[in-house]
Amino acid sequence: MAARIYQTPKNAMQSGRALTTRWVLEFEPAEAKRPDPLMGWAGSGDTREQVQLYFADAEAAKAYAERQGIAYHVVAAPERKLKLQAYADNFR
Repeated sequence: MAARIYQTPKNAMQSGRALTTRWVLEFEPAEAKRPDPLMGWAGSGDTREQVQLYFADAEAAKAYAERQGIAYHVVAAPERKLKLQAYADNFR
């Protein structure tokens, strides 16, 4: 049972940064997804894949994983790249 701990990224569809300070503990898939014979939807018998636990910081998520005996790895958040430009730059 392995898990991944990461910080939630900013939603690409909105300009706000709400809920980007929380950390998520998410279990790695234990088995491959397979198509359902009737509907064709992808699914598996692994119910842990549906679980997401939210924490205020990375240390709390790590402490929980260690306390429960869950092997984990932390995925670092990508560095934010600001593209500073002015409206006047469109007319150069």
